[in-house]
Parts: sequence; C-alpha cells; structure tokens
Amino acid sequence: MMKAVVLKERGAAGVSHEEVPTPDRPFGWARVRMLAASVNRVDLYMRDSGAGITHALPMTMGVDGVGEILEVDPGAGVAAGERVLLYPGDFCGACRHCLAGDQPLCRNIRILGEHRDGTFAEQVSLPARSLVKIRPDGNVDQAAVLGVAYLTAWRMVFGKAPAGPGSVVLVQGAGGGVSYAAMQLARMAGARVIVTTAGEEKRAHFRALGVETIDYRNTDVPKAVLSLTEGEGADLVIDNVGERTWSASLRSLARGGHLVTCGATTGAHPSADIQRLFVRQLSVHGSTMGSMEEFRRLIRAWEAGGFAPLIDSVFSLADVPAAFERLEHPARMGKIVIRIA
Repeated sequence: MMKAVVLKERGAAGVSHEEVPTPDRPFGWARVRMLAASVNRVDLYMRDSGAGITHALPMTMGVDGVGEILEVDPGAGVAAGERVLLYPGDFCGACRHCLAGDQPLCRNIRILGEHRDGTFAEQVSLPARSLVKIRPDGNVDQAAVLGVAYLTAWRMVFGKAPAGPGSVVLVQGAGGGVSYAAMQLARMAGARVIVTTAGEEKRAHFRALGVETIDYRNTDVPKAVLSLTEGEGADLVIDNVGERTWSASLRSLARGGHLVTCGATTGAHPSADIQRLFVRQLSVHGSTMGSMEEFRRLIRAWEAGGFAPLIDSVFSLADVPAAFERLEHPARMGKIVIRIA
C-alpha cells in the first residue's frame, strides 16, 4: 500500500489523502518512487468538472513530476536508482503521430491525472519510454514543474512560429505557470519580451528581470504594445487566458503575426475577428504539451542553466487541497510544488 491524493467525487470535498494499492508494473513499464510533483490548472478542472475527458473515479490526481526508478526491465534505457522526469502522457508509440515523433497528438494517449492515475502518489507505474533520465544533482522542486507548464511553453515559444533574437513576444497574464515559463524561454531565445500582469509588486518583479510590463487592469493593452513597438505590434502572442484577453491578443499582433493559445481559463468562445485575421494575415495555433524530443531539449536547456523555474510555494502530499487554494490566489506567481519524498 502507499499514500496518494485521490479524487473520489467532484468538488473540493471529493479530494482525499488516503492509502491505495501500489500500482502494477507490466513488462516494459517502470515503477517510480515519486519525489515531487506540481499543481496545474487541469487539476482544478478535473476536480470540479472533468467534462470531455474520458476517465473514471476514483482516480489519483497529478499530471507531472520527478522521481527515482525502483524497478524496470533490463535494456529499457533507464535503470533502477536513476532519477527521471515523467512525460505527462502514456502514449501508444505505434500510431502515425507517435511514429512521426509528435506524441501529444497520439490517438490513444492517456494523460496522467486525466485519463489514468497520476503523480500525486508515493509511486507511479509508467511505460519506460515515457521517462527521461536527469542528472542526480538537479533541483528537485524545479524538475517537478517541467513536465506540463514548461513543456507546454516550450512548444508555444519554439513550435510552429518560433521566437528568436529580435522578435517581439507578448505574454498575457505572465504570473501564471505556463505564461511565466514562456517569458523565460522567449528571453532565453533572445526575443524582446513584453508581459501583461496586475499590480505594482508583480510589475516590479518583471522590471527587475529586464522585462517590459503592462498592467492590464488599467491600460489598453493593444495600444500599449503598439506604443512600445513603434506601431509594429508583437510577432508572437502567448495566451492561455482565453475569452477575456483574446481580442486584445489579436489586436496586439503585428501584420503576419502569430497567436498561440493553450488554455481558456476565462471562457472558450471569444469573437473570431475574422476580418482582422485575413486582412493582416494572422495565424492562430493551438498548443498542448510537447513531443518527447522537445521534452529532452527542454530538460537539457534547464540542466545547462538556460533558465530556472520560479517556485511560488511548496506543499506536502497531505496538503494538496491547500495547494489548490494557493493556485487560485491572485498573489501567486510561478509554480506550486507538491513535495512527496
């Protein structure tokens, strides 16, 4: 038996810290002792709704994390005792998307904590192909947050419309986990980064990093972006807020610019603004997670010191409900870690 955080029914009262059976380990899989995991917006979605995601309750929560291999078959590419990061999905490895190296599009993918038991547990069983070895001296808290927020941000920044030196990137709501990660990765790429956030304390934080800021509460964001860029606009806009920021994101784009979205926290049905799209030849890209190769590159960039994830706070496995409350707090900035071992 082991301890895990289990979603038994919808709502905050349905989240329980309890003993559950240790997971089976089929051939080709690895049993991993979890060291830490992170809290993501999808955890709240699963707690409160889960609509559109095929799953059954009760289910262990948690999507990403870092651990140490307890058991694995010989020749798996990883070995017992090694520290690994968990790719957030159990992908089939056989469909055309997997064979093309684009695992997040796998037709049979099962996301941890969404379609199957997740990482808020003392042990997790996962196919060995979904594990990436990391250095044993890496910061555990930072490693724990890479699998969802930073992998998603990596594809948003370096995917279909890659940022690079000299490009202008606008990041909406930069205090959140994915948005903060996108800000860091875009700066690592040499782009000029502008962020929207709320409050003088957060603006001061970004100014100290050398990032231009716009307070979205009292400023017309598109006008501010145009002013900062001498009327050009942003080449790339990162938006995971959704309906509330969609119009401003489109109007902040330069001609031929790209809007990349990975979320709809404030609503999923904004105006398409089709005339602006075709007149200015804008493009909109949806993005979720990234491939195994992108995951490896992200990890190597982190290990090389290209960026250091910002950790807002750390909670124990038993305190996951409090971590969920912190995720919704307006003062939160960066990622929330669940320390397991």
